[in-house]
Amino acid sequence: MWRTAGLGKTSEQWREEIREERNKSGRWETKFQEVQARNEALEKSLSEGQKEKGELKGRVVELEGSLRQHRSRNSVVELKTSLSKIEEMKGKIEGLEAALRNCEVQIKYLEAKETRQNEQLHYFQNQVRDRDHVMGGRHVEREI
Repeated sequence: MWRTAGLGKTSEQWREEIREERNKSGRWETKFQEVQARNEALEKSLSEGQKEKGELKGRVVELEGSLRQHRSRNSVVELKTSLSKIEEMKGKIEGLEAALRNCEVQIKYLEAKETRQNEQLHYFQNQVRDRDHVMGGRHVEREI
């Protein structure tokens, strides 16, 4: 049976431990990529939400201008309809602003999680590298 000098484990035990650490590192890398993909999707959703919010604000401005025109020449019924549309648009804007805030919170959370996972990934990579170095720098002795 071969043992690595002074480390109390066989070469095969060290290889298995290194394999396990590499597997852990691979799983962390996969998790990191998944978080990154989710982050990109949230950023895209946030961008689309901001674009839609801008469009809705433009539409509200347009409706408010239309409302001013109707006040001077249209009936009360048309005025109420325009007001209803404006209120509906304002409601949609408020909903989008809430969704935007939620997306921003989710992005901050995912960025913090990504940072932690990066730190863990680097930690495990360093462990594997250190073990590889220990394995490469030690002489293997035969146990009697």
